[in-house]
Amino acid sequence: MTDADVDGAHIRTLLLTFFYRYMKPLVTEGHVFIAQPPLYQVRKGRQKYYTYDDDEQNRLLDEIGREGCAIQRYKGLGEMNPEQLWDTTMNPEQRVMLKVELTDAVEADRLFTILMGD
Repeated sequence: MTDADVDGAHIRTLLLTFFYRYMKPLVTEGHVFIAQPPLYQVRKGRQKYYTYDDDEQNRLLDEIGREGCAIQRYKGLGEMNPEQLWDTTMNPEQRVMLKVELTDAVEADRLFTILMGD
């Protein structure tokens, strides 16, 4: 689990490189997942919405209308209170998880070498 912003993406790349290079069976056997914390919380009236990127945020605001919305952009997981973190990222019934799958080992190795070196 890393932050939803660019810094979090960099840390995620470091972690994925570690798992790919030093714990490859965890990846090939399907045991590595990426938790997806939201980037934004939008409140309108009593409704709460969470969005995960700028495009999704704009679509939501177009759908519900921008007027009367209170928008919070999370700069990191540390800005969420424990309940928000549970509701959005930890709760198995609501969380968004991406399973890391190795579909092209040669291409994966090439990309990790480009991103991280040998």
